[in-house]
Amino acid sequence: MTSIWQLANAQLRDLNVYEPGKPIEETARELGVEPGAIVKLASNENPLGPSAKAIQAMRVALENAHLYPDGGGFYLRKAVAAKLGLAPENIILGNGSNEVIEFLGHAFLNPGGDVVTSQYAFIVYKLLATCFGTRTIEVPSPDYQQDLDGMLHAITPKTRLIFVPNPNNPTGTLISQRKIDSFMSRVPENIIVVFDEAYFEFLDDPPDTLRYVREGRHVVVLRTFSKIHGLAGLRIGYGVAPPDLVEVLHKTRQPFNVNSIAHAGALAALNDEAHQRETKRVVDQGRAYLQEKFAEMKIQFVAGVANFVMVNVGDGPAVFEELLKRKIIVRQLNGYGLPEWVRISVGTMEGNEKCIAALRDAKPDQ
Repeated sequence: MTSIWQLANAQLRDLNVYEPGKPIEETARELGVEPGAIVKLASNENPLGPSAKAIQAMRVALENAHLYPDGGGFYLRKAVAAKLGLAPENIILGNGSNEVIEFLGHAFLNPGGDVVTSQYAFIVYKLLATCFGTRTIEVPSPDYQQDLDGMLHAITPKTRLIFVPNPNNPTGTLISQRKIDSFMSRVPENIIVVFDEAYFEFLDDPPDTLRYVREGRHVVVLRTFSKIHGLAGLRIGYGVAPPDLVEVLHKTRQPFNVNSIAHAGALAALNDEAHQRETKRVVDQGRAYLQEKFAEMKIQFVAGVANFVMVNVGDGPAVFEELLKRKIIVRQLNGYGLPEWVRISVGTMEGNEKCIAALRDAKPDQ
């Protein structure tokens, strides 16, 4: 019989799939404990959960779950646009911001083309490019910092997209406004620059990339409701771009790609600024605590600005397994070529303290 791999697209054969953080339920089953005993610090989720207002809005929306959602996301796009000082025509909704990345692939990538991004950048960019038969050029990241000058030098005549995650996942590092402005002054106008800003709301002094959208540049800014808004389970995010670019992306979007429960939850979450402020406070406090403890334990880490910290534990897979035995889930980073490191999300203070205690126990030499 013909192997299915002889029929499948050739570029998929050696493609490594995205591995999400290990689920709480699976870990609880393996350890024979209740799910509530597990501390998950693997997926950069909101430690406080969703806004109470979002939960209430979703419960109300369930009453109409038999109806198709508003395919154009009228109210949510209008609300997002108003918050950003833009027009609804600047906004496209996605089933998570990852889906907007997929829209970009359908719209602009073809076999034989190039995508430029940074070493250690969010792995989904490379997975997407590979699916479209496009080469990913990964520019070295000295000291885990993205090198925008290096990205400019890596551009080829076949380059269609440049992905700039800011802050970057999993390193947690941030590119300054000055460097972004210098980069944008030199990037060729026939290349689309994608600023992935999933962790934007955690920043004290965030760079302004929307200025390039207002100028009509070929720029897409990605944001999400998965992080500070605590709606990761709903899968909803959005892209911000000039209207003509958004129009192109809409051509690739499936009808009803965002469900009505997600619409309702996101709209309520967007307006609950108190919940966002409290989440940021908890994350700021927790990140400072974790980094202080890593320094005390003489464990190397990359000082971050988002809701996670990348930590050098010597043997990432081994420490990951030791922490699992102690009911703590973190994220190992083999897929990023960082086998010595793990990424630890900021949790509640109780969760953070349990993580540090488990890490001391797992690495008694520290």
